[in-house]
Order: sequence, then structure tokens, then C-alpha cells
Amino acid sequence: MKKLLILMLCLIGSKTYSQEIAEKKVITEVNEVTVFISDAQITRKKSVELKQGITILKFINLSPFIDAKSIQVKASGDITVLSVNHQQNYIDKLEKQQELLDLESKFQGLENKINLEKTYLDILKEELVFLQENRAIGGKNQELSVTNLKEASNFYSTKLTSLKLKEIEINNRLHDLYKSKSDLDNQIKTITSKRDFPNGEILVKVDAKNYTKANFELSYLVGNTGWFPTYDIRAKNVNSPIDIIYKANIKQDTKVDWNNVKLKLSSANPNVSGVAPELRTYFLNYNSLPPSYNITSNEVRGKVVDEAQLPLPGVNVIVKGSTIGTTTDFDGNYSITIPNNSSQLVFSYIGYVSQTLAVTNSNLNVYLKEDNQTLDEVVVVGYGSSKRKSISSTLDSKVPGLRIQESSSLQIPSEQVVKQTTIDFEIDIPYSIKSDNKSYAVDMVGYNLPAEYKYYCVPKIDKDAFLIANISDWEKYNLLEGEANIFFEDTYIGKTLLDVRYASDTLKISLGRDKNVTVKREKVKNFTTKQLIGSKKEENRVWSIDVKNNKKQKIDMIIFDQVPVSTLEEIKVDVLEISGAKHNVETGEIKWDFSINPNELKKFELKYSVKYPKNRNLIIE
Repeated sequence: MKKLLILMLCLIGSKTYSQEIAEKKVITEVNEVTVFISDAQITRKKSVELKQGITILKFINLSPFIDAKSIQVKASGDITVLSVNHQQNYIDKLEKQQELLDLESKFQGLENKINLEKTYLDILKEELVFLQENRAIGGKNQELSVTNLKEASNFYSTKLTSLKLKEIEINNRLHDLYKSKSDLDNQIKTITSKRDFPNGEILVKVDAKNYTKANFELSYLVGNTGWFPTYDIRAKNVNSPIDIIYKANIKQDTKVDWNNVKLKLSSANPNVSGVAPELRTYFLNYNSLPPSYNITSNEVRGKVVDEAQLPLPGVNVIVKGSTIGTTTDFDGNYSITIPNNSSQLVFSYIGYVSQTLAVTNSNLNVYLKEDNQTLDEVVVVGYGSSKRKSISSTLDSKVPGLRIQESSSLQIPSEQVVKQTTIDFEIDIPYSIKSDNKSYAVDMVGYNLPAEYKYYCVPKIDKDAFLIANISDWEKYNLLEGEANIFFEDTYIGKTLLDVRYASDTLKISLGRDKNVTVKREKVKNFTTKQLIGSKKEENRVWSIDVKNNKKQKIDMIIFDQVPVSTLEEIKVDVLEISGAKHNVETGEIKWDFSINPNELKKFELKYSVKYPKNRNLIIE
């Protein structure tokens, strides 16, 4: 019996020991970054030595802004990836960058100096009070001599002066210290907020058949970053090609620096819904309304908080009647893509009462009430919560959307890549971008484009001449809309907008105003008449337009004006003179398209008449 008991204890001990899973922390570096218009995809690579059996690899020191649904793990080697989990470590905070630590140290030093000066000031004020309260000299029965009075007066004056001067010095030092403290505080705010952020972690459970060295590649989407395009547009003169420098302005505050990474810029935006809209049948009768399409995007975002308005991390968000779901991050934020015609989301969290809410727009904030009956059964696991489980079962419950791949890393092309729906630009040299929320300008590519230059003016609205560069075949350069700095004839002219969304076969880029081309438009009063002809009134209008080219080279130019367009048969508009311009009868547009030599002056005349019934009145320009 005793031997049987000992055997059973040994078996239990061995079973308990066999359930213990080795855990290994893995520190990685950011190797590749693909920055989208909003957010970025981070890639980390690491070779890890593994013992035989099951091991939990904990990849630490990651950004707290990881989108758990986007995590992918690729592994190569004689191993099996069993599960992947994402969590936030609130105990081990992310290490702050040295620049921030130095600033915070200076800030603390200033606070110490301020407290010291305030202490000196309090002591000085106590001395002043003591001096003022003891100004009385001698007692009631003591006779006061002139000598004693003089000595006392000198002492009081000298002491009071010394104390007041010290007070002024201390207040001046405090003023300077407060100013330095304010400047330092503003500098710290440009780098980061004062909040401490948790350490993002990815836990990968693997099973190795033998002792081996496996290669891992982690990729995930991270927030608090993005880029937007800007351009430098340069033209030497109207006979030279146009140079366009395509720039990316990158900003990141992921709380993790990108040091010497392989950087790629993508025109994609993972936050924009990729679900195509669908029409609903439009049933028409006297009591019906047209179908309403309130949601402009299939993506719903929001925040989940408790009754105290504190964020709830790890809340399950499920589209009702489906398996589509997500979880809130450590700030309680969530985003979920819903199918067409879905109208309800279910929010559930252990220890809280579940809620089912209708989706009425693309932003839905929720607060959950505590369920006291089940609250005692909850333990915190990672950044979410679950009922009590073993470590193994906890890791096996994967975050929705995690993908596990066992393959070697994919080769990324080293050139501009035009995909089916996006465009990627890869920077040729390793690039470093600090997590300081500052904008970094990166030159992506430069184009030397043949352009046709024409000056453009509508003197009725603005008498300045604008230089327009017309570019053909612009589609092949993969331009995005953005602001552009204009440099013409080696001079900064100003800003313009490069908007390719509505461009046709020719992309028109405004290079700004040119004061060397003058345009003058005046009404010729001698020929502006009003007379009665039978039952009609007739009014004539004459405008003269003078164009002077003060440049040293010949230029091409377009001038626009207009004549009124009648909408009634009883009103007749006759165009009498347009000096060879083209007349659009439907719009009334008058267009002169011409060339003008250096220092040449050209004159154009616009003359029209309007006839209408004499018993009516018209307002004519």
C-alpha cells in the first residue's frame, strides 16, 4: 500500500512537471516598415535557439498601439507554431528614449531649484515680519536718546533694504526658473505625452521536435503613424522641362524608434473600408421613403468604457448573427468591418452585462455595467480577461484575425511597385525615424517631365496672369494629391495644389502669378450706348483688353471673358466683335488663344448688344 502511494505521488509530480512550459523572452529590432497613409506595418526578424519540447516565446518591447487582428507570424525550421497571443505588460513599461530622459532630468532639477528658492523666499518673509514687529525701541520707563534712535534707524534701514533687495533677486530667479520650466515642459510635449505606456508583447507557443535554431518573422499593423505627400515643382523658364520632386512627410509616435530600417511608403490606407457598397431595392408607393444609406463606410469605430468612464481593454465586439468580431485595445478603442445590411453589434466582457446595440453611424461608443454575480470569477490574463485557465489553454485562445504561417520570408522588390490598387515606394538606403511625433521629409523620387507652358488670365475676375504647366501622360508617374512648393526661374513663388483626382488626359499645374505679364481690361464708355428702336431697347457694351509681355522670351497665352446668354426669346444677345476669339454659344465663354513676343502689346476688343422689350428693365454689366 505504501509503495502504491509513493508511485502515485511520483506520477502526479511528473505530470505536474510535464505541464510546466518553458518561457523565453525574445528581444527584436524593427527591420522593415511599410508606412501607409494612416498606420504602418512593422516587420521584425529574429533567429531563436529552441530546446526540444514546447516553449512560449515572448517577444517584448513592442509598441502599445499594435492592432491585434493584423499580427502575422512566419516561422521556418523543424518546429510547429501552436498559437499566438497578444497582450500588454503594464508592469514593465517601455523604456524612454535618452533625449526624453535627459529632458525629464533637467525638468526635475528645475523643480528642485524652484522649491529651494521658494524656501529661501519664505525664510526672508519671516525675517521681514520679525523686523517689522520689533521696530519699537526701548520700554515705557526707558528714556530714548538721540544716539540710540539714530543707531536703531540705521540698523532698521540697512536691514530692511538688504532683505527687500534679496526678495527682488529671489523673485527674479524664480521668474527665470518658471520660464525655463515652461519651455522644457513644451519641449517634452513635442516628444511624447506625460503618460507611461505599457510594453506590447506577442506570445508565440511553439513545439520543437529536437534542439534547433528557428527563424521567426513578426509583422503587424501599428497606429500613431502615417505619411502624406508633398512636392517641389521647379521650372527654369517656359522653354525647359518641369522638375517634380515627390516627397513623403512621415510622422510616427509608436513609442518605438525605427533605426536603420528598410522603409517603404504605400498609398494604401488600411483604415478605409474595402467592402463594396450594395444597393437595396427601391420600393415606390405613396407612403414609402427611398432607401437610406446612412453608413458611408463599412468600418465602425468607437470606445468602450465602464460606469466610471475608464477604458475597458479586451472587450469582445461581435457582429450579431455572425462570427465577425474583434477586441478593444488597452485604451478601450475598437474598429470592426461589418458586412452590408448588418445593423447590430454585441459587446461582451466577463464581469460586465453584455449589450447589443444598433449601428446607426460609423462611430459607436459604449459603456458597460458591472455584473456583480460573475465578477468574483474573473482573473486578468494579458490585457483582456477570461475565466480561470491554465497558461496553455490561455495561449491557445487566439486573438481573432491572427494568422500563422510557416514559411521563409518573402523577398520585397527594390523598386517602385504598382500593385492592383496601390502604389509602393521603397527608399533605397536604410532610414531612421524617431518616435517623437515630428515630421520627417523623405525624398522618394524625382521626375523631369516635358511640359507645355501657357499663361492663363481671366481679367474680369483677376488681372494677374498665371503660368500653367500642362503635362501629358501624367498617369504613369503615380502621383497623389498634395501641396506643392513652386520654384520658377530659381525663385520661390508660393504654394499650389497638385490635385490629380479630377485631372483628365492633361494634368494642369499652376505655377503661380507672373507680374511680368500685364493684362488690363476696361469698359469703352464712348461706345457703351442705350437706345430705343421701335418696341425694343438696345444696349451696347464694349470692353478693351490690353496684354503686354515684359519678359525676354515669347510666350503662349489664353485669355477668357464672357458675354451674357439669354434664357428668353424676347431677349436677344448679338456678339458684334471678339477680335478673332472663339465663342462658346452655350456658355457665353470668349477665349483668345495666342502667342505674344517679348515687349509686344496686343489689344483685343469685346463688343456685344442686348435687345429686349422697352417696358422691361435689365441689369447689364
